[in-house]
Amino acid sequence: MSDTSHGVGGLSFDRSKRTLPAEAGVAIALVLIVVVFELLGRVLMHDSFLFNTRENVPGIFNQARLQIIILQVSIIGIIALGVTQVILTGGIDLSSGSVVGMTAMIAMSFAQAGQINGMDNTRAVFFDRGWVDLPVIIPVVIGLLCGTACGLINGLFIAYTKIPPFIATLGMMVSARGLAKWWTAGQPVSFPTPGYASIGAGMMPVIIFACLAILFHLILKYTVYGKHTYAIGSNEAAARMSGINVARHKVLVYTLAGLLGGIAAIVLSSKNLTAQAGMGVMYELDAIAMAVIGGISLSGGRGTILGTVLGALIFGVIISGFTFLRLDAYYQEMVKGAIIVGAVVLDQWRQRRVAARS
Repeated sequence: MSDTSHGVGGLSFDRSKRTLPAEAGVAIALVLIVVVFELLGRVLMHDSFLFNTRENVPGIFNQARLQIIILQVSIIGIIALGVTQVILTGGIDLSSGSVVGMTAMIAMSFAQAGQINGMDNTRAVFFDRGWVDLPVIIPVVIGLLCGTACGLINGLFIAYTKIPPFIATLGMMVSARGLAKWWTAGQPVSFPTPGYASIGAGMMPVIIFACLAILFHLILKYTVYGKHTYAIGSNEAAARMSGINVARHKVLVYTLAGLLGGIAAIVLSSKNLTAQAGMGVMYELDAIAMAVIGGISLSGGRGTILGTVLGALIFGVIISGFTFLRLDAYYQEMVKGAIIVGAVVLDQWRQRRVAARS
């Protein structure tokens, strides 16, 4: 039987050039990593990484570890959703971690309680002005506006001054971090109201991440916004010739990335019940790595939100696995660095493979 089948107009389909979706490869890698940690756990720790081994605890799987895995990547995962869209247009965003730190400081300062254990919270940033015990909607809206404003500034500079995204977002990274330190002269901001604290309580970060992932998956797949995003990343000149307002769309993409950074900052500060100027350090690189591991091409135009979610899960499994094996934190940092480099190498190899098959 022939290896090719003819279609309309005599075109042929070469089965040898069929490839699995990038997400399938990422899912397989995720399973393999889990299996490796399971085997290492059995041999080195005499315990299971994935399964429940305690007789007094019901259930087949180790529910606590599964919750930790998804909790520790959910907040960076929210940032990665925005970074994914930026990379799809052929850009990059190095400012998201600093935007998280700045937004967390500002939002938390408007979310502070007026009293702590019956005593006046005189250390509240705006205690003297009476801006304490505010309705939760106020710090949330302020946080969203801060993140959105940073993304808008990034987009405007990139789209209309033609500054490379690397430079524009690097400038925002430095400026936002400086503003975070200036806001309270480097002092942390703590003691939020119960309403604000509930935003990041329990599994809420995971729920928020999952809802946003589903939302942007649908947006990228079924809306004009998504089609324009992929078109610009695939060939910006062709997208402009086809009538797409490339500059306006880039502004929108970076603005949405800033908005998602603001959401991540609100969830993070609420979960930790405090905000510090150093929050979010290196988050941008973790988010980029999650996206690239998930199959997002650094050259733009290829990848999905599903891939980014799978990339986030790989990060979570690796971090949790190292903790399970009781490896020191600096080993985790070294491996994360190797993952970032490896993700870029994988992306380059994937592009060359696709080019060779075309």
